[in-house]
Amino acid sequence: MRHRHNKIYLGKYSKYRKAMFSNMAVSIIEHEMIKTTLPKSKTLRKIIEPLITLAKIDSVHNRRLARAKLNGNAFAINKLFKIIAPKFKERPGGYTRILKCGYRKGDCAPMSIIKFV
Repeated sequence: MRHRHNKIYLGKYSKYRKAMFSNMAVSIIEHEMIKTTLPKSKTLRKIIEPLITLAKIDSVHNRRLARAKLNGNAFAINKLFKIIAPKFKERPGGYTRILKCGYRKGDCAPMSIIKFV
């Protein structure tokens, strides 16, 4: 049975995985597009889209929740609340797009580009 088996572990332990995805979330907010492997980008989508939904309402509580997910990066938090979230004010969801871009040369891992719509 595969009950409650919905997390993609990516061969990493939990602290490493949490740090990696918070760093990737900061990177996608700063650059608005990053290139990574396909499983990582699909998991990153589950992290970044709730952050954008949270940032649509600018309050102290929402900023603190976002700060907890983004390692306290002030630049990323300000950009998320002031620039990115107002673009998606009328959009109900689906803020990111994943584009497949071939395979990595060394280990033939499927690569993708994740960016905002």
